[in-house]
Amino acid sequence: MPGGPRVALATCAPLPEGDADDAGLPEALGAEFRVWDDPGVDWDAYNLVVVRSTWDYQRQRDAFLAWAQRVGDRLVNPPDVLRWNTDKRYLAQLPRTVPTAFLEPGAPLPALDAEVVLKPTVSAGSRDTARFRPGEEERAAALLAAIHASGRTAMVQPYVASVDERGETALLFFGGSFSHAIRKGPLLRPGADPTADLYAAEDITARDPAPAERELAEEVLAALPWRDLAYARVDVVEDEGGRPLLLELELTEPSLFFAHAPAAVQRFAHAVRRVLR
Repeated sequence: MPGGPRVALATCAPLPEGDADDAGLPEALGAEFRVWDDPGVDWDAYNLVVVRSTWDYQRQRDAFLAWAQRVGDRLVNPPDVLRWNTDKRYLAQLPRTVPTAFLEPGAPLPALDAEVVLKPTVSAGSRDTARFRPGEEERAAALLAAIHASGRTAMVQPYVASVDERGETALLFFGGSFSHAIRKGPLLRPGADPTADLYAAEDITARDPAPAERELAEEVLAALPWRDLAYARVDVVEDEGGRPLLLELELTEPSLFFAHAPAAVQRFAHAVRRVLR
């Protein structure tokens, strides 16, 4: 885009050219990937900075948010959105969520009366995340201690059994409008330790969301103080009665699964250009 607005796609040092899913974005936006914490990048040279695969922020959240604040109103999504969304305690403010207990540093592990998922409230890529059954208290306590030792709050949720067969549904919205949805297969295996990779491997296929899933996703987005964000991903699961529940709301650096929906890259680029205008 010679002579036009300069757009950066923020990524992390392990992925200097971005995630493969975002491969079409440089051409669609006339953009280039830049590592968010690279001191050699002149962020003032860009008209817009789009947060993408910044998946190493979880252990340096303060630095990440300070960077976002420096970029300011040229950042997509905006810094105040990132500050709110990078700590999963936001779930307490949203409707129809999977029941969640938050364990501040020093809090003990609750009794494991059923299978649960334990993870930090500041996390990405399913790192430091595992599922535990009754009788696995020692393993669960070790993960809780590691999360607390890093200075982070932990969260415990019941493991939603339907995920093992049905998976999760992720609904993607660009500029406030529904774009597409995918099915994400089960990530957490019984007895498995948390992934040591940048992100856990995922089994992704296209999915037509059920009307009730669309309704929940739109209800969640309507509950936010921000409207028509350039991108939002609403992850939902089904409870034992088949009702959708909110698992997570991804407004910071979610995978957007462009490869699973025709023209999704173009819809995303259109939403970003609206911000430029």
